Order: sequence, then structure tokens, then C-alpha cells
Amino acid sequence: MTLRQMPKPETAPKRVTILGSTGSIGTNTAALIAENPEAYVVEALTAKTNVALLARQARELGAQLAVIGDSDRYGELKEALAGTGIEAAAGPAALIDAAKEPADWVMAAIVGAAGLEPTLAAIRRGGIVGLANKECLVCAGDLMVAEIRKSGATLLPVDSEHNAIFQVFDMKQSVAVEKITLTASGGPFREMDYESMTKMTPEQAVAHPNWSMGAKISVDSATMMNKGLELIEAFHLFPVEKDQIEILVHPQSVIHSMVSYVDGSVLAQLGMPDMRTPIAYALGWPERIPAPSPRLDLGKIGKLTFEAPDSKRFPALRLARQSLQSGGAAPTILNAANEVAVAGFLDGRIGFLDIARVVEETLERLAAPALRTLEDVFEVDAAARRHAAGLV
Repeated sequence: MTLRQMPKPETAPKRVTILGSTGSIGTNTAALIAENPEAYVVEALTAKTNVALLARQARELGAQLAVIGDSDRYGELKEALAGTGIEAAAGPAALIDAAKEPADWVMAAIVGAAGLEPTLAAIRRGGIVGLANKECLVCAGDLMVAEIRKSGATLLPVDSEHNAIFQVFDMKQSVAVEKITLTASGGPFREMDYESMTKMTPEQAVAHPNWSMGAKISVDSATMMNKGLELIEAFHLFPVEKDQIEILVHPQSVIHSMVSYVDGSVLAQLGMPDMRTPIAYALGWPERIPAPSPRLDLGKIGKLTFEAPDSKRFPALRLARQSLQSGGAAPTILNAANEVAVAGFLDGRIGFLDIARVVEETLERLAAPALRTLEDVFEVDAAARRHAAGLV
């Protein structure tokens, strides 16, 4: 069955909003919706700076509202949507307002800490939120979990690893879970010696062997900070202890994650490395909808391999686990310093191995108090960015 052959919905169309519609996750989500337009009504689409793509998506999907985060580009967006009847808005406040639109399902795909406020706004109004922004739980995990409980919202993980765990984790028998295992591809430098890694360029770092992703997350994969952030995210998403989360390198990226139970059973979710699969799972939940992802052929692949991660060559894993154990603002500092350091690397101002150095020195220099409010998060985040920027 192709997407276009899906049966017509028996209920009213699902009202959806995509926060970050022009990024990798957002464009794949929009494409899935476009394949079955009768099943969805698009309330709002948002982007940071890509006016041309945002306007095209809004027209193609018949969105009610399009929001550009850069206030200076409001006129450009309004002109691009002239005569369509689609409302245009711009600026950080408009992004938050878009998240408050009466949608049944919201994709939270704004990259980095910038997605925190819009994602929280979507959570506070209840409904279903597909979370593709791991930094939200890293920066403000306890606050987000508290807001989810208060609003009754449903949070569906979209990251392939957490989505895999969600599919095989028995929430009714969480006490029977021994551990969860996040798999990692190892990135483009998995087999490279330390000396060679000092010479790696941004172009080489973003060339992921399995996944097609944006520049920032691709660099995070190359440093394995991406897996460190996912470690912290998993702790907030699932009822396990900090020492029950394991990371295992699996270069083929076929087994996306596993859950081990007390009876010796290990349940895993498998699939080709294609983000359209977890996006489709979250978009259709609690039902399953078709996705145009390539189908898994284990006979053709031949073998699956695994190895322990090398924390010496990839210190980001150690830093992330230490931050999780420390608690308080440590994960917020970790994420902020990493965002600054990755930006510095992509701009050619620091080397590849300097990314972890900047993060570690920032963690060592700054205190990590408890975070009681969103303002506390922003204050710590800003302080960490200033310190990291000085190091860059």
C-alpha cells in the first residue's frame, strides 16, 4: 500500500502544527502529510530564516499560519504569501503563539535550546507532541516532565533511538526492565585514530555514513555528543535509573535501540536508517501509517555488528554521563557549551577535537545549581554560552 492508497479517515482530519518545518525532520513530516492531505489540517508551520521553503510548504499544505523566527524577514514572508489567505507572522513571540494554536498534534523540531519555549508552550496546552528536539529534555528535563504531568500532554519521542525504545518498552511492567540500550552508528570517524581526528574538517564531519541530517546534529554524531544528549533524554523519557542506560556502537544502524528484561528477553526495533519511519510512527500514533522508507532486507545486509564506544577518542560520552550524574544545571551547561563549540567548529574557528575541550572546560568552570524555573534555565544557558564563546 502506498501513502496515496491509504484509506480515507473515518474521523475528522488530524490538526497538526510543525515547529521547525524547513529542517530535516520538518521537511520529512511535511512530505508525509502532503502524501495524505485528507487526513490532516495544517494549523501552523514555523521556520527560523528560510522564507522561500516555508512559504512553499504553507501553500502546498494549505496552512492557516506561517511564522518566520527572524523578525526582519516578516515583509518577505508576507509578500511570498500574498493572495493565499495564509496568515504570516514573525519573531520569537510569534513562534510561541504558533505552538499554542489548537492543534491535535505538534511536531517539535526546532533545533537546539531555541526550541525550548515553543515546545513548552505546545506541552502546556495538552494534546500530542512529537519531540524531535532532544535539547529540550537535556536543558530542562525536570521542568518539562512536570509540565507534561500538569497538562496531561502526550510526549512521543521522534529520535529513532527513543522512538524504538518507546515501541518495545512495557510501561505496565517497567520494574521488569533491566536496562535500555541506545545504539550509535559511531559516526564518520568511528575507526579513525586520535591524531587524524585533529585534522578533520566540517565537510568531513557532516558526511554521516548512514543518516541524512542537518549540520549541527551531524557534527554531534561525529563527536558522539548526540548519543550523550540522547542518554540524558532517555532518562527523562523512560522510568529507569541513570545506571540502567547503556550505549552500544552498531555501525549498520539497523537495530535502533533495545530493552532488556529480567527474564533474559531483549526486545529491539529494527528498520533501515530513515527518519521517515519514526516520524510516521509518531504522526500516526496510536495507529500505524505507511511510510515510503526503504524496506529492511536482513539477508542482503548479511551481518550486524556491535562494539563498545571508545570514551577516550569520544570524550563527549563521558561528559554527558557525568552531567547526568551531577544533575541540576550540568546538562544545561553541557548543551549550551556544545552548541557554541559546534558553531565555532562549523565556522572554522576551532578544530574538531576542540569541541569536547570547550564543553569540558565550561562544565569545570561554572556552578550547576538546581533549576526551579524556566528563567533559571535561560540564565544558566546564557552564562554557559558566554563562557564557551570566550573559549572559542
